[in-house]
Amino acid sequence: MKRIGRLVVGVLALGGVAGAQTTITIATVNNPDMIVMQKLTPEFQKKYPDIRVNWVILPENELRQKVTLDISSGTGAYDIMTIGTYEAPLWGKNGWLVPFENVPATYDLNDVLKPVRDGLSYGGKLYALPFYAESSMMYYRKDLFAQKGITVPGQPRWTQVAQWAQQLHNPRGGVYGICLRGLPGWGENMAFISTLVNTFGGRWFDESWRPQLTSPEWKQAISFYVDLVTKYGPPGVTSNGYTENLTLFSQGNCAMWVDATVAAGYLANPKTSKVADKVGFAQAPIAVTPNGSHWLWSWALAIPKSSKKVEAARTFIYWATSKEYIELVGRTEGWVAVPPGTRLSTYRNPNYLRAAPFAEIVLKAIQTADPTKPTAKPVPYTGIQYVSIPEFQAIGTQVGQFIAGIVTGRYSVDEGLAQAQAAVEKIMREAGYLR
Repeated sequence: MKRIGRLVVGVLALGGVAGAQTTITIATVNNPDMIVMQKLTPEFQKKYPDIRVNWVILPENELRQKVTLDISSGTGAYDIMTIGTYEAPLWGKNGWLVPFENVPATYDLNDVLKPVRDGLSYGGKLYALPFYAESSMMYYRKDLFAQKGITVPGQPRWTQVAQWAQQLHNPRGGVYGICLRGLPGWGENMAFISTLVNTFGGRWFDESWRPQLTSPEWKQAISFYVDLVTKYGPPGVTSNGYTENLTLFSQGNCAMWVDATVAAGYLANPKTSKVADKVGFAQAPIAVTPNGSHWLWSWALAIPKSSKKVEAARTFIYWATSKEYIELVGRTEGWVAVPPGTRLSTYRNPNYLRAAPFAEIVLKAIQTADPTKPTAKPVPYTGIQYVSIPEFQAIGTQVGQFIAGIVTGRYSVDEGLAQAQAAVEKIMREAGYLR
């Protein structure tokens, strides 16, 4: 078999002997946990030699574009799609996904955390099974904080984070005060920025679906963000998404990082992180309200209605999201590397608890994230780091580009948000939300 680099974007065929096989194609994101899933697929094929697996591994923004285009057009290029809590209920409502009904008792569906199940459901039906689930949290360098005599409280505040970033920023020493997402995209910079706006007391829309991007809360949050990343962040912030910041922190270049809880296992693993013994964990910071300060997300596996290989796809998904798979990762990659956030049994497993000092913080963050109350003020939508309407992909991506323009100095905060407000109003008017 021709060997291809682990993080190369493209298609990797993992096959057994030639014969009467069913070939399924899986589209997934190039996050470390999915790379492990790809690596362990030969174990699946030992158990199911009649199923061959083709992998399509893509950066997050590109994955979203391709699977959205494929499923909305019914092209049928993929038998399994990696989607999230934003897409699953919307696409399930549209009839684009095969529901998971009559799940085998051996799968133990009740072991899957209820907030995660609920986020992947619509109308009482489950439309995807979670590979891993996450909230957001703060990572920090314990050694650097100790050198400055800084103690991190159980619940940090953003005002404190800004002070710490200033104290710890040492670009000559290769350490930036804070790393935050800046890469434009509704699921990239706007995932983080939405939580920041929420905790500053802002919201995407008022009760009548009027956009709120020029509100004082948005201006305060964006001004704070831009000040933080331009003064104390690494250069090229607008090129850095989740994976870029994960690399920066794991290589020792960030004093702090606020992002997905799924990174905890990677950062605490000596195989993948140079700062594994130095990383500290805390809840996501808050500003004026805890509402919406930390998100709820799951990368999950779903079957499009256009697939002609539903049974084979379902077989793979049951395997990849099972207790058995989690045990397999624990044995082969180390317990700190198992997919987090999906199963209660993981958080009761002494092997995992010994390996994962962050387990309690992650579980609490997932269980306390409430997509039905994402903001301090009333809103007509659900979703913390996104708004659960079909138009949000376009909205979030456009606004993310304006925010990146503010960071690079192309616009002032007021100018960028005024243009973002106008763009969102246009989309909402055309979609019929506004008159």
